[in-house]
Amino acid sequence: MSKYIIKFAKEGYMKYTSHLDMLRLFQRAFKRCNIGLAHSQGFNPHPKMGFAQPLSLGYTAADEILEFETVEDFLPADIKESVGKIMPQGLIIKTCSRLTDNVKSLAAIVDEAEYTVTFPIDADLADYGKVVKDYLAQEHIVAYKRQKKTKKMVEVDIRSKIRDIQLVDGAKLTLRLILDCGSTSNQSPEQVITTFIDFAKLDVVRYDVEVERTRISFDRKLHI
Repeated sequence: MSKYIIKFAKEGYMKYTSHLDMLRLFQRAFKRCNIGLAHSQGFNPHPKMGFAQPLSLGYTAADEILEFETVEDFLPADIKESVGKIMPQGLIIKTCSRLTDNVKSLAAIVDEAEYTVTFPIDADLADYGKVVKDYLAQEHIVAYKRQKKTKKMVEVDIRSKIRDIQLVDGAKLTLRLILDCGSTSNQSPEQVITTFIDFAKLDVVRYDVEVERTRISFDRKLHI
């Protein structure tokens, strides 16, 4: 059995494709390309494949990562070419490589993620530079989160999970968010966006804000 990683971009209307539908899409693509996936053992076996970190619905992405294991050995270039040919518009296969590092799963060692958030507001870097600085200077940043069991909204302090926020030069107000990401500590961009809108008193609605995940990092250096 061989392990591989595919890096891909998710653009345009593909951002409305859910995490589970993306998994099904790749499973069908591998089947069409006669790439047999290895399966887990037990009562309910499933294909050995998964994303390093699920992407929220409505987000585009520049460099997503899919890891998978095959029953036969293939050349990474052949996988990239065959799978790339049948991908729908907006899903672009960028690279395919072997996963040679001895890790159980990439999802277990994800550590950080970077997002580009674009607001429908003309940029004024001089003014918003101070706003970003003051936002980060807060000792506590309180957001709301829905509990899974009770479904109640509770207050959470997200400040410690925000690693950095930077202004990006452009025609519209654009922020680069660097946040905790992974099983140990995970921060949703949504809470950062909503609290920043309130703090900066921006006259925008959430559905007009564009979000792209540009990078996923791990807690160790990998050869991928």
